[in-house]
Amino acid sequence: MKNVVILGSTGSIGLNAVKAVKNLGAGWRVLGLAANSNLGALSAQARELKPAYLSVFDYAAWKEYRARVPRGTKLLAPGVEGMAELASLQEADIVLSSVAGAVGFAPLLAAIRASKHIALANKEPMVMAGELLMKEAERWEARIIPVDSEPSAIFQCLAGIKPGRYDAEVSRVLLTASGGPFYSRKGPLSGVTPAQALRHPRWRMGPKITVDSATLMNKGLEAIEIKNLFSLPVSKIEVVIHPQSVVHSGVEFRDGSVLAQLSEPDMKLPIQYALTWPDRAPSLAAPLDLFRLSRLDFARPDFRRFPCLELAFEAARRGGSAPAALNAANEVAVERFLAGRLRFTDIAAVAGKVLAACRGVPGERLTLAGAVEADGWARQKAADAADGMRRGKK
Repeated sequence: MKNVVILGSTGSIGLNAVKAVKNLGAGWRVLGLAANSNLGALSAQARELKPAYLSVFDYAAWKEYRARVPRGTKLLAPGVEGMAELASLQEADIVLSSVAGAVGFAPLLAAIRASKHIALANKEPMVMAGELLMKEAERWEARIIPVDSEPSAIFQCLAGIKPGRYDAEVSRVLLTASGGPFYSRKGPLSGVTPAQALRHPRWRMGPKITVDSATLMNKGLEAIEIKNLFSLPVSKIEVVIHPQSVVHSGVEFRDGSVLAQLSEPDMKLPIQYALTWPDRAPSLAAPLDLFRLSRLDFARPDFRRFPCLELAFEAARRGGSAPAALNAANEVAVERFLAGRLRFTDIAAVAGKVLAACRGVPGERLTLAGAVEADGWARQKAADAADGMRRGKK
């Protein structure tokens, strides 16, 4: 029996993860579920799946849910504490982390130190301190298998190469990006509304990652994640705009060969692969019909029109606490934008101000505690910058 814990079970990745576990059938079981505050969806999952453990992050929702926890199910503590306990349960075989943002840092670290097989869709911890987390994974013999379609594609393309040989064998990583809803849009982007930013042309995702896709910050954060997952210099990572989202990424090797992973744009496939690795099983994703594809388009990204991408590469080159600070600033700015308190183009402006003020310097020796400290510092700086911009526009 494979016991699976799903962190972020009511989000888009979590919902598909539940489908994947059910599709795998006998021998697979959902042991625990964690959600932020969507009690309706969590209750429905609990009734159907009968997990042994539940975690609710939001304290008010946790208090409300205490009185109606299903019999035979244990409700863990609210907040990060409960998620970390869920991620490190002795009886858990696989932990799928799909929570949004830096809040997933502590649960991921707990799963690593419990030596779990981790299916990771929460890129922000890997951005904050990915190199250190990979060393922790090696120390505790934990496995981290990426879930997002592009890191998963690269992971699949590198199959058969020893991790210590990645840099020697790889000349380029071709990191594909759909371009989001505005890549082909003419005119200024300052007037973009949250509703417009949330209409992604290819993927159905949570609000934060959908806005990140619209600004291309998501692709920049993925570049940092890939740098850390595979111990590659960021100079070997090249972003390629590919609006059809069929080529999920590729790897060019030193002999000039390019391997790429292609499939329909459906997260069910990489989610299930992260669960079953190193094996494969029939998935719920539709097979790719090459005869229906009329064309595949590729273009270079416009760094000037989408400055978040350049900010992420700058943070990657600087290293130290810069990626953690950039990630935190972006989270604050996106939250303000979704609340109607910041313009779309101000997301990059806030992130840029915080990155410029970041105390990290080249060669800085980051620690796990230092990454968390940088996250808190950057959130306050970003809030101050966003408040200043709002006051200046009144």
